[in-house]
Amino acid sequence: MGEQGCSEILAQDTATRLFQTAALLVGNESEAVRLVEEAIAGVEVDPCAEGEAAREQVQNEVVRAAIRLLSQREPQAFVASGLEAGGPAGCIEGDDFTAAGLSQEQWHDLLEGEGRGRLRKWLEHLPAVQRTIFVERAMLRHDNAAIAAHLRAGGGSAAAGWTPEKVSGLFRQALCSLATSLVQAGAVQPA
Repeated sequence: MGEQGCSEILAQDTATRLFQTAALLVGNESEAVRLVEEAIAGVEVDPCAEGEAAREQVQNEVVRAAIRLLSQREPQAFVASGLEAGGPAGCIEGDDFTAAGLSQEQWHDLLEGEGRGRLRKWLEHLPAVQRTIFVERAMLRHDNAAIAAHLRAGGGSAAAGWTPEKVSGLFRQALCSLATSLVQAGAVQPA
């Protein structure tokens, strides 16, 4: 990887980010390592020639593999049929980060800073599908349509009913849960 300007440091940074994403999705570091290794091995793209495209392709494969693993653990975890599109979303009206009442600095602290541990502990208590949706939206910046497609692709036949609207509703529920958790912990002031 050191040839033709392909940086070892960039490759290591990408692998680290993929591992962190996989660990947040599946909640198990050894399974996360395996998912990342399998995703990297299974992608037919030259990371040195196609840097960003390769990273995105591997990242999407890690997400789909994590969903497959989680749906094998709990076959009913990714069923969307019981969710109403646009159904109750709790205390959050929109499905963007500002709807949770957190500043950009607070979001950055949760996603990249000292608050990351607090975020990880909170994620561990979410149902698998809600955790997956939150990680994809908040950390990977995927839109609702892409997340719905990942859920359908990785979740098997039980996940066929995922739509962008259902993803949005569950993401808002997660945002509400996170905002409530942070207020209760005294990490933020209520809006």
